[in-house]
Amino acid sequence: MDVRTLCLGVLSLGDASGYEIKKRLEDTFSHFYDASFGSIYPALNRLQKEGLVQCETEAQSKRPDKKVYSLTVEGRLTLVAELNNMPGRDRVRSEFLVAMCFADLLPVGQISEMIDQRLNQHKRLAAELAGRESRSSAAQQFIAGYGRALYEAAAAYLETNRHLVESEALLAQVDSDGVGAAD
Repeated sequence: MDVRTLCLGVLSLGDASGYEIKKRLEDTFSHFYDASFGSIYPALNRLQKEGLVQCETEAQSKRPDKKVYSLTVEGRLTLVAELNNMPGRDRVRSEFLVAMCFADLLPVGQISEMIDQRLNQHKRLAAELAGRESRSSAAQQFIAGYGRALYEAAAAYLETNRHLVESEALLAQVDSDGVGAAD
């Protein structure tokens, strides 16, 4: 799914400015999809050129004029067609996992600190999503519950398996200390 489709989806909920679209994406999608202003505005311009959204300018006092986007009938049809496509596989991009790949190159204390931070982050995000579940639409409850389940599973995995990378880092540290002592 691309940013264009996300913009169409947000606009299906009601007219919005680029800033309001970004806020709605952050409120609903931030745990599983990231879209910057640098991708939202070009997508809106393209959608407008394709006739999938309309844009009206609203004058504001003491502020620049505001562009408000709305979904056209063709835009709604395009959104539905895109949503009917079978979604691709989820992709995980994680600097944390890259660091864990090279745990043997880092001090065990650093690895432990990284895991502790990630563990706390997952627990905090799971709790945040649990708070959203009760005050949302059925679809948003589903999304929040799914996200909460992922964060809770990741936290449980870290708690149960952290010894794998911590021990590898510790063994690498002992080996390097032993090599230095024999020289």
